[in-house]
Amino acid sequence: MTDESSCGTARPGRVVPLDNPNFADMTTMRVGGPVGTYVEASSEKELIDTVRAADNDGTPLLVIGGGSNLVVADEGFDGIVVRDARTGLRRHSEDACGGANFCAVAGQDFDELVSIAIDEEWVGIEALSGIPGTVGAAPVQNIGAYGQEVATSIASVRTWDRMQGRVRMFAFGNLRFGYRTSLLKQTMYSQPSEVDPRAPWFPSPRYIVLDASFQTRLGRLSAPIGYGELARNLGVDVGRRAPMTDVRQAVLALRTGKGMVIDGGGLGSVDHDRWSAGSFFTNPIVEAAHADRLLPPDAPRYPVRTAIPEVSTGPSLGTIDPNLVKTSAAWLIEHAGFGKGYGVDGEHSPARLSSKHTLALTNRGGALASDIMALARTVRDGVRDRYGITLEPEPILVGLAL
Repeated sequence: MTDESSCGTARPGRVVPLDNPNFADMTTMRVGGPVGTYVEASSEKELIDTVRAADNDGTPLLVIGGGSNLVVADEGFDGIVVRDARTGLRRHSEDACGGANFCAVAGQDFDELVSIAIDEEWVGIEALSGIPGTVGAAPVQNIGAYGQEVATSIASVRTWDRMQGRVRMFAFGNLRFGYRTSLLKQTMYSQPSEVDPRAPWFPSPRYIVLDASFQTRLGRLSAPIGYGELARNLGVDVGRRAPMTDVRQAVLALRTGKGMVIDGGGLGSVDHDRWSAGSFFTNPIVEAAHADRLLPPDAPRYPVRTAIPEVSTGPSLGTIDPNLVKTSAAWLIEHAGFGKGYGVDGEHSPARLSSKHTLALTNRGGALASDIMALARTVRDGVRDRYGITLEPEPILVGLAL
């Protein structure tokens, strides 16, 4: 049951002989203490064997991708940290009627997959351009941006079930996708039960992603644009489509303007706005019946859509849930008095809000994880005091409590 995945190739992995491995060198926030044991797995068997050995020994386990959605305590993590070093994808089928069906291994860089999909005219993940990290993390978090979520293109996810000790496949309908969540993520925090007595599995899920299969339509035009800012930059109405290459360029430009692209700072330059975990807080979703009580009239209000398209006869946005309203965490933060560049101790704070976007908490150079968390608590408490809404963190916090 541990045969190598058919989704792609692998490059050599190894136990990395670093003298002092630490999370500050492995995460985009560039904070965090030492690593117990670091392993890069070059094959599916090596990945599964590492996970199984840790679980059998009762050793804490952290499976990481690109380190872009992770904040680890200054004390570090005294366990096994394993990264899937495999990369690659495979096209299973492609035709005008059925669209494209392809599979990518968990270690595959996600933005590279997006670029390939656009070149191949596979429609549905183009607005996710520039999101750092790997394919394995994408369905766990149900990553999304600019009106698009990866859930809309996922057909199935193949995993290693740490409790049952076997490979397990999840079809789309069993993954319980929601806004920045899934069944996979929920197993990180679930409580022990007769069904899952070893829960919680934190800081990694019970189900470790081995590979993911995607089902997309074919074409040069994007899926319907679901985000107003992106639609305006493309010169189209929300719900209309645009050339996928234009969508990618527009998304990358928007992300760059907000400091939300990890690379591209240029030789010799240091852009601390990119020393972050991206959006630190998720956009709050509130019951529609309470939206007017909690939100001022000028606060942004966005529809909450299902991961399932509204119609099956063509590219479509999800169905709007009339009982829910999404608002902007960045707007709440700024209007609660925390402007761009805010720091707990002023402009000399080692951790401050990005100078480009209030939703990103950044390391200005030399920040500790404790500095990041002090800023996060200050912002969270300020928004809660002002609006009665408690912001929830988006990154996985290891050894830290908000």
